[in-house]
Amino acid sequence: MSGPTLLLAETGPRGLQAASLETIGVARALAGEGPVVAVIFAGPSDTATAALAAAGADKVLCLRHPFLEEGRGAACAFVVAEIARELGVELLLVGGTPFGREVAGALATAWDALAATQVTEVRRTANGYSLKRPVFGGRASESLELAGPRVVLALRPNSFGGAPPTPRACAIEEHPVPTIPPALLPGTRVRVRPAESSAGPDLGTAPIVVAGGRGFKSPENFHLLEELAASLGAAAGASRAVTDAGWRPGSYQVGQTGRSVSPQLYIAVGISGAIQHLVGMMSSRVIVAINSDPNAPIFRVADYGIVGDLFAILPPLTKAIRTARGLPT
Repeated sequence: MSGPTLLLAETGPRGLQAASLETIGVARALAGEGPVVAVIFAGPSDTATAALAAAGADKVLCLRHPFLEEGRGAACAFVVAEIARELGVELLLVGGTPFGREVAGALATAWDALAATQVTEVRRTANGYSLKRPVFGGRASESLELAGPRVVLALRPNSFGGAPPTPRACAIEEHPVPTIPPALLPGTRVRVRPAESSAGPDLGTAPIVVAGGRGFKSPENFHLLEELAASLGAAAGASRAVTDAGWRPGSYQVGQTGRSVSPQLYIAVGISGAIQHLVGMMSSRVIVAINSDPNAPIFRVADYGIVGDLFAILPPLTKAIRTARGLPT
């Protein structure tokens, strides 16, 4: 590898996205002794910038521009591609969030590069990179060989683990924003309405997800699931039946027409396991199912199953978890 390994960091309402920290660890492993350079659309004094430096980046390039900070995909891709050319980069990594997957495709065009998304394994080879990613809703995996000379990879969240703190000297620099072509600068946004979500981690990148279905019988009972999720520090999700019924917003939905998740632990409570739902969570590392029907399809994909009444199981389970974690009960 002749140039540095470049990564695009993403920020959100709670600071640096966990997927970006995970990306640093992969960049460090692939770069070897080479430098890892992070691009972030934030200021040098922002906490997200400091988190990048603490996680192991050798250099952080900070860029400020309204369209970049709003996450306009085409403009972001153009700017990052220009920086990649300037630095002589061969490999560019992004977190596999919705924004990261959008930018990966735009970067492949702007930078004339090969690209792959949903990557769960990657290693350097003599000719480029060997990688794996899930296909067919996680029912199979695909092996690919990408032979450069320019490669963009979007890493599936929670597939590699976070980067451990690394005591490295890190240069934090303000970088001039390349002139963005007018065609890539759309009209000014008048209003942005954030999607409704639970108070916990982001559903798409959370390491633990607790999702509920029609087994809760009414929206008034759904607080039992959210209390279990809070005890674990997990994101709360739901099946399509729940969101279609208006019990919870559409942003909670896990499934083919909702969010795809790949947590370390997925707990499905009162969810029968329709194929539409399974497609969105099949790549979870460990699946636990709680359902009163022993023949529910969800048990066919679960690593662990509990057959029983969720109303009898969840309250003591939540209490036991809170006690074990030293949280007030």
